[in-house]
Amino acid sequence: MDNTWLRIAGSAMVIIACSGMGFYMAGQWKEHLETVEHLRKMIFLLKGEIVYANSPLTEAFDRTGKKGGGEMGRLFEAVAKRMEDQQGEPFFTIWQEEIDRLPKNVCLSKEDRQNLKGLGEHLGYLDMEMQERTILLYLEQLDLAIDYLRQHKQEKSRLYTSLGIMGGIFITIVMY
Repeated sequence: MDNTWLRIAGSAMVIIACSGMGFYMAGQWKEHLETVEHLRKMIFLLKGEIVYANSPLTEAFDRTGKKGGGEMGRLFEAVAKRMEDQQGEPFFTIWQEEIDRLPKNVCLSKEDRQNLKGLGEHLGYLDMEMQERTILLYLEQLDLAIDYLRQHKQEKSRLYTSLGIMGGIFITIVMY
């Protein structure tokens, strides 16, 4: 009799844990979309600072970081601070190192991080027109990523939650 209740409790815990994992994965998809949308907003702010306000790169990154906030804002502010402190170090090196220092909990895929690193490749030494073109190209990449994430958000969320629940039930059946 005690063994039956123990099995039922264990089964319930397995189903709940697997379901929780499914809901977590669905939440990650949503968070990824929100992070990429926030990054797009930050890049638009950076473009405005460079092109319209005609700010130097250090000042543009600092202002953008303060306006944007969050982890992405801290990234931009850290880049600006390092550019002020370490004269002579190439912008691309600073940019890559700061992106590599982004916490793992920032919900960007490996591809997103690589594309973000690629943005810094041409920003530091080109004229303003080329910097604007580089930013516009990166914004197009972000738009494509956002479109993909939006189109597949509901589908992936449903898939992850269903697989989590069904996986928990399957494991429970196999254990019995």
